[in-house]
Amino acid sequence: MSTEMHRFGTCEEDDEDTGMDLQEEDHDDDDDDEEKNNSTPLMVGVDGVLASSGNNNRIQQHQQFQEQTSSQAGSPRCRPIEEKERTKIRERQRRAVTAKILAGLPRHGNYNLRVRADINDVIAALAREAGWVVLRDGTTFPSVSQGTRPAGGTSTTPMTSTSAHVPMQQQTPPATLGGICSGYKSSMEYNACPTKGVFVPTSSLYDASSSARSHMSAMVGDGGAAEIHPLIGGSMDTVDSKKVIDVPQKLQERHFAGTPCVPVYVMLPLGVINMKCELNDPDALAKQLRVLKSVNVDGVMVDCWWGIVEAHAPQEYNWNGYKRLFQIVRELKLKLQVVMSFHACGGNVGDDVCIPLPHWVAEIGRSNPDIFFSDREGRRNPECLSWGIDKERVLRGRTAVEDYFDYMRSFRVEFDEFFEDGIISMIEVGLGPCGELRYPSNPVKHGWRYPGVGEFQCYDQILLKSLRKAAEARGHSFWTRGPDNAGSYNSGPHETGFFCDGGDYDGYYGRFFLSWYSQVLVDHGDRVLSLAKLAFEGTCIAAKLSGIHWWYNSASHAAELTAGYYNPCNRDGYAAVMAMLKNHGAAVNFMYAEWSVLDQHGDFSEALADPEALAWQVLNAAWDVCIPVASENALPCHDREGYNNILERAKPLNDPDARHFCAYTYLRLGPLLMETQIFVEFERFVNRIYREAVLDLHS
Repeated sequence: MSTEMHRFGTCEEDDEDTGMDLQEEDHDDDDDDEEKNNSTPLMVGVDGVLASSGNNNRIQQHQQFQEQTSSQAGSPRCRPIEEKERTKIRERQRRAVTAKILAGLPRHGNYNLRVRADINDVIAALAREAGWVVLRDGTTFPSVSQGTRPAGGTSTTPMTSTSAHVPMQQQTPPATLGGICSGYKSSMEYNACPTKGVFVPTSSLYDASSSARSHMSAMVGDGGAAEIHPLIGGSMDTVDSKKVIDVPQKLQERHFAGTPCVPVYVMLPLGVINMKCELNDPDALAKQLRVLKSVNVDGVMVDCWWGIVEAHAPQEYNWNGYKRLFQIVRELKLKLQVVMSFHACGGNVGDDVCIPLPHWVAEIGRSNPDIFFSDREGRRNPECLSWGIDKERVLRGRTAVEDYFDYMRSFRVEFDEFFEDGIISMIEVGLGPCGELRYPSNPVKHGWRYPGVGEFQCYDQILLKSLRKAAEARGHSFWTRGPDNAGSYNSGPHETGFFCDGGDYDGYYGRFFLSWYSQVLVDHGDRVLSLAKLAFEGTCIAAKLSGIHWWYNSASHAAELTAGYYNPCNRDGYAAVMAMLKNHGAAVNFMYAEWSVLDQHGDFSEALADPEALAWQVLNAAWDVCIPVASENALPCHDREGYNNILERAKPLNDPDARHFCAYTYLRLGPLLMETQIFVEFERFVNRIYREAVLDLHS
């Protein structure tokens, strides 16, 4: 052993003595640093940058310490091989601790951590959950919800950070800060809030706007006032030995110049084509489309309703109204996103027309109601066909999937020239109610009201037969039924034995049932999209996912479970859906609900809703497998705050890979959008999403 120790240039006793000496030196250095920190006054520059008058001394002492340690390194004091082994052990221990943390976090919520997340990702996720803002470089600071602006005269010690370095141009004599920046409302504004003295946001063209200047000021001392320039946060200056805190009236918005361009489409009215497949008021529509073209909108989205085109008999298609509409769009050099709408319209939020399924399908449904979804009490939902008949020849000799394919193939042949000219840029394939890939678990016509958990929709005889077959394959014949303790449409999770914390949803039967229920959803999407890819070869296809955000912060995510998204707090329910979309090269269109819009419709805090967290989970699940993401707003949006939230979601500021939406569809074209003030805000939104800098000429 001694031979081995001499070979490394030291001995065991010397190594221990050296380690003790180094520890004592480290403690002495720490004590000296603390004394210097306490005795060194803070210098505040006019730009809000904090510096220490002892920085130069610190640097010199640090250089001297390095020279001392390097001069003492004539004989190696450590054992390289054994040190390497100790490093490996420490790394394994660190990974084991991180793995335990990652395994335990899902019990307390969805933190959207990747599988091989490190401890830095965990800390950042916990900080965001606690309401802190975490920037891309790791800079972390509290959001304004954790503090309020003190009254005049209150002394506040500013926080400093060495994680960012900003050159100082000027310095003022030592002073104490007399106030802090005012609160800001939107999440976009948090990113620019200078709660750290060294944080300096990017300047924008708004700084040159004289109309944006504010003349508010907060004085600390006797009287007086000072002009305030439109800075991002509060700035400090010294006027006649009196400290002045400048507080701007409102924060500047994020600058989108230089960011990727996101194409913008506008959804046409639901009833733009009437039940006779005729275009309603083509002159008025053409006028509105010209206005949209004038502000550089890329195109429009339109529903091609199954109940209009194939209304009277199987495989008899009438595309006349759509031909006229598409010609107008082409003349104006706009593009088209077309929805293959295999569902009925009417009875849902925002539906202003009634378009049922084809008459011949309704006739079949009267004699065979099992072609529709059914709840536990046997109530049928004629909004769309049950996925149980995807492979059942109950539609006059055809399966449902064959009917969908024939419809899509007819469209492709009829509008071939629009595909060849690139006018049709995307085909969105309807996969369920409202065109979304989900079960109709929350039908208003059956009494559902927000924020009820909804009901499972698997009680038609064909789906029950599938459930029975799956249960018998598992060897559990008594599992051939749906849950009998899942409550009703308007129940809360805590009111049921299935969805409550520790409920049956996480038991053996619950996991089996939910796995089968969600797999039926994935299989349906897989079958229809495989045929859509065949019919629309060479054209982008997409599927729409619904944002079921209520009860997201509960353990079971009950509303998502009844909709078919198996996404409790300990499982990622969207990964299987994204993998299926990836197999077909399909994009995902995620309908996103903004808090600012939801707040206008009521206070739903008791629903444990979290649309922001849900959106991030769905977007990351798609982006992680390189699926293009498009989006549209779930509710009408006409104010600047709502538009800013859309922009932040379309072009995430802190995304390390600079990912963004591939397209955005605005809901929807109508007389209200054409009103002057509302359209001015819309035009401003379009310019900003096109990465242009915008001056507030209208504010």
